[in-house]
Amino acid sequence: MSQPDGQSLGAVDLPPTMAEVKLTEAGIAAPIGSPSPKSPRSKGTPDPAKGKGDAGKSKQIHTQAAPKGAPPAAIPLPDFVLERNQFFDELKKKYDEELSTRPKPEIKITLSPGSVEDSILIGKAWETTPGQLLKHLPKDVAAEIVIAKVDGKLWDLDRPLEQDSTVSYLTFKDKEGRDVFWHSSAHVLGEAAEHEYGCRLSHGPPTATGFFYDMALEEGRAVKEAEWPSIEAKAKKFFKEKQPFERLEVSKDNLRKMFGYSKYKMHYIEKFVADGESSTVYRNGTLVDLCAGPHIQNTKKIEAFKIMKNSSAYFLGDRSNDSLQRIHGVAFGKKEELKQWEHYLAEAKKRDHQEIGKNQKLFMFSQLSPGSPFLLPHGTRIFNALQHMLREAYWDRGYQEVQSPNMYNVELWKTSGHWDHYQDNMFKVHVKEDASTDAKVQPTVPGAKAIEVDQDKDTFGLKPMNCPGHCLLFRNEERSYRELPWRVADFGVLHRNEASGALTGLTRVRKFQQDDTHIFCTQDQIMQEIEGLFDFLSFVYGLFGFPFKLKFSTRPDGYMGSLETWNAAEDQLREALKKFRGNDWELNEGDGAFYGPKVDVTISDALHREYQCATIQLDFQLPQNFKLEYMTGESGGHKAAAAAAAAVDDNEETVSSTSKTAINGENESQAPNGKEASDNTSRDTVAPGRARPVMIHRAIIGSFERFIAILTEHFAGKWPFWLSPRQILVVPVMKAAEDYVREIQSIFHRARMYVDVDLSGNTLQKKIRTGQVVGYNFIFVVGAEEQRSRTLNIRNRDDPTTQKLGAMVPLDEALRKLKDLRDQRRLLNSLDP
Repeated sequence: MSQPDGQSLGAVDLPPTMAEVKLTEAGIAAPIGSPSPKSPRSKGTPDPAKGKGDAGKSKQIHTQAAPKGAPPAAIPLPDFVLERNQFFDELKKKYDEELSTRPKPEIKITLSPGSVEDSILIGKAWETTPGQLLKHLPKDVAAEIVIAKVDGKLWDLDRPLEQDSTVSYLTFKDKEGRDVFWHSSAHVLGEAAEHEYGCRLSHGPPTATGFFYDMALEEGRAVKEAEWPSIEAKAKKFFKEKQPFERLEVSKDNLRKMFGYSKYKMHYIEKFVADGESSTVYRNGTLVDLCAGPHIQNTKKIEAFKIMKNSSAYFLGDRSNDSLQRIHGVAFGKKEELKQWEHYLAEAKKRDHQEIGKNQKLFMFSQLSPGSPFLLPHGTRIFNALQHMLREAYWDRGYQEVQSPNMYNVELWKTSGHWDHYQDNMFKVHVKEDASTDAKVQPTVPGAKAIEVDQDKDTFGLKPMNCPGHCLLFRNEERSYRELPWRVADFGVLHRNEASGALTGLTRVRKFQQDDTHIFCTQDQIMQEIEGLFDFLSFVYGLFGFPFKLKFSTRPDGYMGSLETWNAAEDQLREALKKFRGNDWELNEGDGAFYGPKVDVTISDALHREYQCATIQLDFQLPQNFKLEYMTGESGGHKAAAAAAAAVDDNEETVSSTSKTAINGENESQAPNGKEASDNTSRDTVAPGRARPVMIHRAIIGSFERFIAILTEHFAGKWPFWLSPRQILVVPVMKAAEDYVREIQSIFHRARMYVDVDLSGNTLQKKIRTGQVVGYNFIFVVGAEEQRSRTLNIRNRDDPTTQKLGAMVPLDEALRKLKDLRDQRRLLNSLDP
């Protein structure tokens, strides 16, 4: 089963698609897929990602609408399920016998429950389980435990410990605990679906709103709402049976035998399990599923279960693949929690950014450019307000804004490494122009020869990120340590080729803009820059009332660069975190990118939903790929600079082996998996008096489009005045006041506020009501008295006491106070601070 996608918006988002399945530490991240009936996939077995056939299957599977009439009765479990389960039992028996003969030496267990002090216990390897240790916790605490963590990794409560370990626990209140709980609930849904339909299961992960399972049904049958009660009844029966979740590691050959009946399962096996390797399967009741786990102890933990909806979904999110049936559900350990959740979903639905965006005319989409939003005039006002805020902050914080091309020759992406690892997510352009055939592409690294290209056959890529282009900017001129740090910002348009099935409102799009910034600095400057970024985060998120969490990810196994460099960088990051937040941050050991440690920042909105927007990422790799250097001021620096410049200019010189590999994106120190070999400092040398900069990637709001979606739901469409696309509506009480209305509009317009007037023939009450519905921050109601005294009767959107009779405020005072409200970017919609 897969884990939820961190990139999605949250509780009102569509859940992750099958195209987003990823590997986890245990093997496959999601329910794994498979081909034909009872045999391993062979050359003659069709791939579900390439066609809809399923050679040799006993029943034709599809998802077309079923004929009208009463829903068919549940069918007996098909033979492929019984045979699968029998094979699991045989393998499990062998494993249990082998486990019983293993040596079980004593191990030291550090029990770290969190609420009380750690305790040291003695257990036995391959025998003692985290579940057995729950007796050392208070009963009320132990009853809430969902899953264990062993040395920082999620671990089944009934899975034996293997060595000296630190054991902690998670409850449903923890995000990881909730994901596990819903993941296990999805397995019960899968079990119920097999009993209800005799179907072939595909994929069933937890999501931000519960879980779902995709399945292929028999010909002429589709899931109907009338069948929900039957499925729910089966699931509730399985809960009462207290079915344990049994974990078993299975070789790839045996996985093929076990799941050969399903092309969907086989697809994942062939794609994600290497030959000669194994993955895990889990059994609960009659369901055996290919899954990385972990899971709750047993189904008795689940008390409340409800199907939320059903729909169709393409396998892998690709329209060219099979259309499957998807059942969405949610489950809890207590019935009252389900009621609370339903209330929460109702509130989230009211805040849906797609609905608000439609009602407030903020954005639109067209099938002529799928996944590329059109920001309408009012949506563009919000975008411009955010961008203006950031530009002011950039000015104060020493950033320099640049503009860079939207499209680059493929050689740039090969040098950066993106072509090898990211090209499937890029939009490629094959240039077809009349041009001389002897055109040359200038080298992307110093010392390389210009590349002969035939422009009619050359390939370009629309940029999915700005960092390679910014490396070209850095290298465009000789750099000195005196110029560092160099902070460069870019609001350029980016494109990423997201799967069509993953596109969701403004939260997952193909065209977007970011508050993209890169900082080039020395290693000694890392800490001061990180401290500055933490201050920047606090400033920006404070404007919107977003609390945020920090997660520090450190050196992974396949890291690039020297251990000394990594240790120094991590020490500076750690010290900056402690200065900023004390111990209020999370350590994520070994989860940094191979090119540098990072800090991920997660914000929390008004409904306590969490989204990752900001990332602070140190990068040692790109400066090396692009041979970025600066003069350190040490002896020899100027001579080296002259030599380097000469090498760049001399395109007729022989390309060095280092330059060749850099141009081809094949840095000689790269490991086969694309990651740098550890401790490779000796392979990346620079001339005396010169050094490589450290590159810091950072975004705070991230994608403007996604951030606008988050803000829309956070504020429920009630925008703060400084961000609002509809700030003021002026309504005349009578026709004689219309000249005064136009004068007011002109005055506030000159003050650069968004002010509209309603001079229609509607009644006064309808005009006011219309303004309230679309969300104007303030409505000025003016008549003869206001015109005579040059005052305004102001109704505040967020102050109920002013809705029937507004507050009388002199025109000049209202103008001054509203300027202050806007310029101070206050959250509270009030004339007075």
